[in-house]
Amino acid sequence: MKGNIIDIRRFTIHDGHGIRSTVFFKGCPLRCEWCQNPEGIGKEIELWYFESKCIQCHSCLNVCQNNALSSQTGHPHIVIDKEKCTNMGQCVEVCPTGALCFDGKTITHEEVVEELLKDLPFYQQSGGGITLSGGEPLYQPELALEILKLCKEHNLHTAVETCLYYKKKTLQLVLDYVDLFYVDIKLFDDSEHKKYTGAGNEIIKDNFKFLASTDKEIIVRIPMIPGITANKENIGRIAEFVWDTNKNIPIELMNYNPLTQNKYVLMGKDNPAIKDMKPLEESELDEFYDLLQGVGIKVIRETKI
Repeated sequence: MKGNIIDIRRFTIHDGHGIRSTVFFKGCPLRCEWCQNPEGIGKEIELWYFESKCIQCHSCLNVCQNNALSSQTGHPHIVIDKEKCTNMGQCVEVCPTGALCFDGKTITHEEVVEELLKDLPFYQQSGGGITLSGGEPLYQPELALEILKLCKEHNLHTAVETCLYYKKKTLQLVLDYVDLFYVDIKLFDDSEHKKYTGAGNEIIKDNFKFLASTDKEIIVRIPMIPGITANKENIGRIAEFVWDTNKNIPIELMNYNPLTQNKYVLMGKDNPAIKDMKPLEESELDEFYDLLQGVGIKVIRETKI
């Protein structure tokens, strides 16, 4: 089974219990205005350009068969015409500094698990395992399923980070092979959800209720996006929804990451929605955590060192 992933990151400690490796899938059914991993939105692999690494040797210009790369007079850096680029890869091969690279790769489920198993002793010693993230890992359900199955053959703890926006049968497909679900709930109001993510959330709510009725471990994560999700009405309604569905499910608040803006630059895209957006102060997060606990929700909060 083949599919497209962004990367496999080893020794991650924020994507589940213990020391883990996280597989980041390409492709997502939602289009969140603030997306923290924009390289995971599209399922197809794209070419990235790091201006700071470029030494202006222009070796890439000579090998691009589709003339998708150019250098403008008075502008020392490379310009990529995404309409012409077919990702043949010769430019990446000749680039001496890695200024040109792909934002992902095509890989088989066996190759993924082979890489994951390199850290098997660390998983075993720390109570860790593997996590599938993205993008949305279940946007490529067949690849995710085969990876999870093979991981379970090696007795690995498995976690999936998901937005739950897909048919219930997709969730049922992987259910037996997942130990922990991180469920990303962004906005409770359906119209607001549609406005900021491009889709309503009734499917998400229905899938959450189904998942909460199983014996799976679940942690809800709410992205704290200033001016969009990070308001008391939204957080309060999500908290009440989770509490009414299953009182044992904890919630973790995920502060906005300003480094996201650099990714849009690398992709040659502009995202005015996040321009000048800043993370919430710790005191502001305190208020939201107090709100959750006031509802009765168990909270998870990363300890600052």
